[in-house]
This record gives sequence, structure tokens and C-alpha cells, in this order.
Amino acid sequence: MEYWLKEAHTKGTEFNIKIERHLCSVTSKIQRIEIVDSTDFGRVLIIDGLLMHTEKDGFIYHEMMVHPAMAVNPNIKNVLVVGVGNAGIVSELVKYKKIETIKIVENDENLVTLVKKFFPANAAALGDKRVSIEICDDMKFMRRAGPEYDLIILDIPDPFGPGENYFTKEYYGNCYTALRDDGILINQHENCFYEEDRPACQKAHKNSVKVFDISRVYQASIPTYPSGHWLFGFSSKKFHPRKDVDKDAWKALSVKTRYYNANLHIGAFSLPTYVEEVLWEVE
Repeated sequence: MEYWLKEAHTKGTEFNIKIERHLCSVTSKIQRIEIVDSTDFGRVLIIDGLLMHTEKDGFIYHEMMVHPAMAVNPNIKNVLVVGVGNAGIVSELVKYKKIETIKIVENDENLVTLVKKFFPANAAALGDKRVSIEICDDMKFMRRAGPEYDLIILDIPDPFGPGENYFTKEYYGNCYTALRDDGILINQHENCFYEEDRPACQKAHKNSVKVFDISRVYQASIPTYPSGHWLFGFSSKKFHPRKDVDKDAWKALSVKTRYYNANLHIGAFSLPTYVEEVLWEVE
């Protein structure tokens, strides 16, 4: 008998991955976490029935959440990551020697435990002496956070149900307060290829534009994410993601990547016309 992971991207579009082995299923007070091995995409992390990460293409998401900000401001020292994910973002951050502290706030201890067990390559970064993890209500944490971070990365859920709270003007305002004067905020921004996903994408952009002096959207191709075309948000009090990028300085760091590079950086912020039109509607 064959087993398949089936994820509905729209009412008329479904994405399927063949499953070789079901590894675990844990239901906490917050969410349902499942981990499986797939035929073509390696190990897969599923939360509340939605595909969050695969070993095959997860590196694209992780690199694009980290390196664009580091290429714009290579002097980032203190980083806050909201959500442990599968520790892939932290595994990219620890590549930078100038970073002094990486604080992770995560509201589900079960996820941390499972990541350490089933994604050991990424989880190894959690043992870096600069990394600390606080299990807490990340919403409350952000409300009381002071201006101590150079970079905040929001590895947050999709904007449905409780996840909607991460895309509000209030939440972006809390992030703004937690950043230093030259701070950068990076968040996953959904996609706007499917019409029913556009409102969430527009909401994220509209609220970030209201709060930050500089707010831009950039892109990457991630095969297992809805539409395969994923968007990210870059918001800052000071730095412009295209004007202030120093490609030569970033290249000199010799950071090993598989997707991101200095030449791709500029292109990532050059959006297709249909995306620009969706964003212009709310600017």
C-alpha cells in the first residue's frame, strides 16, 4: 500500500508527496507535529497538516531568511529568532563569526525536542555557545522586548487562525521597538500567486509599511511551498536592501551557501509585475 502526504494549496489544487515512513506524531496544547520520510524530498516536518520543511528544498528558505540581511549589514551582533522551526535558520546564522548572541523564543518545547531527535544536522547549531532558547509565549515576549536586537527573524506560522496575530500592525510595532536604530526585521511573507492567498500577503505588507521606514518584499523559488514562488519581507529603520548591500564585503566572508549569492541578492528584490501590482494596492 502506498502512502501520500496531500496538502491542499487551493480548493482546486493539491500537492502530493509519497511517504516512505511515518516517524512520529505529537499533539501538544498548541499544535500537531508530524515527521515523515518521503521518497523524493527526504525528511519532512508537518505542523497542523501543513508542510513546513523538507530536507530537499528547506535550505532555500533558511538561506533567504538569513543572508540578505547579513549582506546588507555584516556588523549584526545580536539576533532574535521567533520560532525554532527545524533549526535551519540558526544553522545559517552560526556561520557568521561576528554574531555574538542568537536568542530563540519558541512556544512549544515539543518541537525543540523533536528537532533535536529527527533533524540532528540542523539541530547541531543549537549547541553553539552563542545560542540560547527560551520556551515562552512569544507574543508576550515581543510585547516586553526592548531595543536590543540588530536583527529579528520571524520563522512564523501561516496567517491562519492563531498565526494571524503575527501579521498585525501591533506585532510589527513590537518588533520595531525591539530593534536597535539600525535594526532589520525579516519575515516569511506567503505567496500571492493564488488569488485566495493574496489578502494575507497584502495584510503583511500593508502593516509593515505602516510601521517601518523601509519595507521591501523579495522572492525565492521553493518547490514544495504553495505555487513554488515564495515571498519574504525585509523591513528596517535605516538600511535599504538594494542600495545598502555590499556584495564584495559579503563575498569576502566566504560563507558557504547553496542558493543565495551576492548576485542573486539584487534580483531577489526585482519582483514580477503581478506581485508588484498586488503590493501597490495596499501601499
